[in-house]
Amino acid sequence: MTKLKTIPKMAKNFQQKAGVNFGDNSPEFLLAVANEYGEIAQFNFGPFKFVLISNPEMVREVLITQAKNFPKGNRDVRLLSRVLGKGLVTTNGDEHKRQRRLSQPAFHHRRIASYADTISDYADVVGSDLVPGQTINMAEEMEALTMYIVSKTLFDVDMEEMVERSAEIGHSIDVLQTLADKNFDKLFNLPMWIPTPDNIKNRRARKVLDSTISAIMQERREAGENGVAKDTGDLLSMLMLATDEDGSFMSDVEIRDQLLTLFIAGHETTSNALLWTWYLLSQHPEVEEKLHAELDQVLNGRLPTMEDLKSLPYTEMVLKESMRVLPPVWSLNARVALEDTTVMGYPIPKGVQVFVSPYVLHHTPQNFPDPERFDPERFSPENIDQIHKYAWIPFGAGGRVCIGNSFAMMEAQLILATLAQRYRFELDPSESVRLQARITMTNKGGLKMKVVEREQPIQTIRLDNSTLEMVS
Repeated sequence: MTKLKTIPKMAKNFQQKAGVNFGDNSPEFLLAVANEYGEIAQFNFGPFKFVLISNPEMVREVLITQAKNFPKGNRDVRLLSRVLGKGLVTTNGDEHKRQRRLSQPAFHHRRIASYADTISDYADVVGSDLVPGQTINMAEEMEALTMYIVSKTLFDVDMEEMVERSAEIGHSIDVLQTLADKNFDKLFNLPMWIPTPDNIKNRRARKVLDSTISAIMQERREAGENGVAKDTGDLLSMLMLATDEDGSFMSDVEIRDQLLTLFIAGHETTSNALLWTWYLLSQHPEVEEKLHAELDQVLNGRLPTMEDLKSLPYTEMVLKESMRVLPPVWSLNARVALEDTTVMGYPIPKGVQVFVSPYVLHHTPQNFPDPERFDPERFSPENIDQIHKYAWIPFGAGGRVCIGNSFAMMEAQLILATLAQRYRFELDPSESVRLQARITMTNKGGLKMKVVEREQPIQTIRLDNSTLEMVS
């Protein structure tokens, strides 16, 4: 059995040596740990003991082979429940399996494919509002667009209806993320029933989201028969109609928490993936030029469809490489060993929390040579087999892999194809990358970018089965 290497005193001296602070820049701190101490290292944070792993085979052990012995840690589940309730992200064991089984049909390939035209249409409508030469906050633009899309696909609520509430909903989600980030940084957290200023803010933000979702659910029941919703083609109706093995339906609270999880995860992760993609394209004109060439050849100014995606391999490669370099989900929730065990010969005592960080895996030279280089060709058909299955995990892995990963990839690819046909986005000279690693990883303060129009004709957009002529 191989002895674990331990960072002394939670790396106070190590943090000084590495020039990065755990609280200020957690992704870079964990990467510095992996680079200094290798594929597995132990460190303490207050009373908690952690192990960081950066070997893909170890990731397989923790998330697949020994998954039953490594559930999500109670602390992470408890703190995330303050934001997401008791949905897929915040349950373990049999309850998680039950919720996943009930939710899975909503993400069937044919169901997902039916949303493709809506995604392209909404991206084009938002794109038509951009003014060449203006400077935009790309983070806000992508957050709004993905919120409109997730509202339509989850609840069948049109973009026009969401515009009025988008600012309030976006603010509530930001509040919840900020509070969750603060709570994760604390050694101890007071119970939610204690009326601290932060707990009051949390309850108010949750009330906005809960009331929005509950009102939509009530409208759906009233429009159905005998209190049973009709299948209107969105994910909400699928969840409301889903039945367990004994024929029972999910409760309203279960559906609400599931929808809240999908709503937040469904627009936060995708908007951040797109934010980082636009940033990386602005820094690598040779990649951007190749992307434009593919889009012009395949689409020639028309909106992309689901069928087009297989003819846009480089577009997908750009997104995959972007999610390697700057993964929106920078760290998975800590996994806690239920019993003493070993992982590839290293002892993992009972109670130790294991960190699996996509950011670290994606930046480890053993997994990706020259990891800081942005190179979509890593994911070409010729090269992709060289990547270990558990070295690139932007959506997690195993039984807890993101249930909406196929939808997210389709959505991001269609948005990128739609907007990149019309525009280039140049980074504002005053901007810089300041990683803000919360539940998802974004850039602190957003990212200002200049809209530059490309000389490509835009033919038409689809909207409510009609065709609207666009000025090229």
